[in-house]
Amino acid sequence: MESLFDKPQRQSPIGVLVLFFDTAYHYGKAFGPLLVLYAVKFNNVSKIILFLSIIGLTMIIGLISYLKYLNFTFFLDHDKKEFVIKEGIFNKTSTIIQLQKIQQVNITQNLLQRIINVYTLKVDTAGSNESEAKIKAISHNLALELKLALLQNEITTEPSLSHEFSQDKDLDAPQPFLKISFLSLFKMGITSNYVKSFSLLLLFFFTVLDYGEHFFGAEIFDEGQFNKFFQFDVIIEIMFVVISFFVLLIIIVNLIRIVVKYFDYTINKQLGSLLVTYGLINTNNLIIKPEKVQIISISTNYFQKKLDVLELTIKQAIQGEKGDQMSKIEIPGCNENEKNEILKLILQKIPAGGAILLPNFRKLVFALFLSVFLPLLVYASIRNNIKNFDLHYDFFVAGYVVLASIFQFFKFRNSRLVINDDFIILQSGAWDISNEIIEPNRIQAITTSQLFWHKNLNIGSLILHTAGGDIAFQLGDFQTIKSYVNLWLYQLEKSDSNWM
Repeated sequence: MESLFDKPQRQSPIGVLVLFFDTAYHYGKAFGPLLVLYAVKFNNVSKIILFLSIIGLTMIIGLISYLKYLNFTFFLDHDKKEFVIKEGIFNKTSTIIQLQKIQQVNITQNLLQRIINVYTLKVDTAGSNESEAKIKAISHNLALELKLALLQNEITTEPSLSHEFSQDKDLDAPQPFLKISFLSLFKMGITSNYVKSFSLLLLFFFTVLDYGEHFFGAEIFDEGQFNKFFQFDVIIEIMFVVISFFVLLIIIVNLIRIVVKYFDYTINKQLGSLLVTYGLINTNNLIIKPEKVQIISISTNYFQKKLDVLELTIKQAIQGEKGDQMSKIEIPGCNENEKNEILKLILQKIPAGGAILLPNFRKLVFALFLSVFLPLLVYASIRNNIKNFDLHYDFFVAGYVVLASIFQFFKFRNSRLVINDDFIILQSGAWDISNEIIEPNRIQAITTSQLFWHKNLNIGSLILHTAGGDIAFQLGDFQTIKSYVNLWLYQLEKSDSNWM
């Protein structure tokens, strides 16, 4: 339905509400603290003036929002193959995007948009960190039609997409492919991202503590009084309870975060691509194009293996200076069979084993030096220079040494590079084992390095650069690495792959 966008169109009329709250948010950030200070510090007469000022400001924001809606139009210029957006109240601006430079067209929906049933359509092109164009209030059907129209140039230039498009032109009826159940999300929530959740909770705790001390004008926890009433064995028991509470809280927070973020995770096949939709509060609508996939990462741990769930991350090619969030799409909670189906659709086959390249044991020695020996050296220096040092801290340090050593050992043991004719697979991780898969024809550049004291040992490092990120393997057999590098460079010279 290309004719639908030949003439300039406005956003959905109800979208004035979205523009109103968006404008109010920006004004609130600028004037909110001033208004709060005015309300607290001044007398009743001033508060009446403040109330009238808020009413006046609300009316002004409403007028600005309506003018923004009135002056915002978009249309397709089919002769020039351009998408044009015009906006502005006093300063009129026109954004012109060439259709062949459009990389992504994503449809999202936040909580307010879900209530009033409108969507945001974002158009991403090369050379910008932000979305090149954004329509904040558009109906779902119109957003889908516009997305198809904007991607029409890519569909007609790629035979596989053109063939599928000729067979099924109904964009509103994508083919069901995969749906992540609530149970799978629950399993992921209780078995993943412990470090991230712990960091957020720790940041929240110290922030509350800092604000509490400023509010009460004194330290909430007096270490002297605390040590006066509690002996060391009692402190150990309290710490055990606190740690148990934190672990439980981390699991709950992580579970809520994953369920809210990835609720109703659905993947559909559409026009030769995968259409991904998910989100409870903010609905996201993303596209995975097999020809643009650069790296596929499969991550799992012991508990996830037992529960038959894993996390699959797909990194696509993004030109320009896009951030990682623009190219990375996560698929949480899929099982082994679902993972294989996704791999077969994107890679046309399931990656198999091959030659294995292992790191030299010096990688473990260096990691232990940084994570165990240096901290011990600092602790010993502090211990020897402080009078009446509490020797009970030695127990905590001993526990850290054991845990850090075990972590580095398993990280070293799991590190390897698997190479076959079709794929390169980097395995890494101590608890969460990750396998990053790339095809040799996706490589953009290769970096090899060798420190001068490693030459006689014949060990060195390798970095494979792709448009979706880099993968690095350290301290492997350097002669073997160079032979594979020569093979990959030869394959790149012969390859006519056009994944951009």
